Amino acid sequence: MLLRRPAPRFASLILVLPLAAGACSAMAADLVVSAAASLKEAFGEIGRDFDAAHAGIRVVLNVAASDVLLKQIEQGAPADVFASADESTMDRAVAAALVEPATRRDFAGNTLVLVVGRDVVAPKALDELPGAVYAHIAIGNPQSVPAGRYAKQALVDAKLWDALAPALVPTENVRQALDYVARGEAQAGFVYATDAALAKDNVRVALTVPTATPVRYPIAIVTGASHAPAARDFVAFVASPAGQAVLARYGFGRVP
Repeated sequence: MLLRRPAPRFASLILVLPLAAGACSAMAADLVVSAAASLKEAFGEIGRDFDAAHAGIRVVLNVAASDVLLKQIEQGAPADVFASADESTMDRAVAAALVEPATRRDFAGNTLVLVVGRDVVAPKALDELPGAVYAHIAIGNPQSVPAGRYAKQALVDAKLWDALAPALVPTENVRQALDYVARGEAQAGFVYATDAALAKDNVRVALTVPTATPVRYPIAIVTGASHAPAARDFVAFVASPAGQAVLARYGFGRVP
């Protein structure tokens, strides 16, 4: 059982990030892209590039944990495109008829890593985590965060989940886990390699964590999208050489 600890003092990720000046609410020309938190910077750049190539369209990026985004879509929040950090969340979106199955495609890969603070001794293996050195270990809540689910499965497979439960600090998304370590509120944390690269001045990658299934990102058009033609163009742009080049610069891997 995951032990909930008092939340550290700093704020979590801002969930909605408009990519252009103006009101945040969706307007007639706004293409709302709901994307996993780990895609924030890469999709921010892709969105700006897409805007420049498509007159009259403005990408509005809504970032949060994949499960949170799915719940938003389920509850009727405006969204044209959904990009998840794992296959299982997109599977649920398809099963609930919230996205158009024919438009689904994998567009990027990632790697789960364990990061530590710059002044924290790095473990050489997961089985070195139990103990006083790593009193607080940040992990995305496995009930809503794909990175947390990947991490939990890795710890279960290593027979460490129960032993580490008292030290685990659940977070709302993978970026909050990164922030906890970067700010010294946790000694270690499970994040994606792309997240760790963004905070290389404050965290170090201690381990690459093997996952039972590859970390892949699927994207699809939301059923009943207000701007379906633009949504199709955006999905195609993400998969295009230009979109893939942006993702590669942020450390995302290609998928077959």
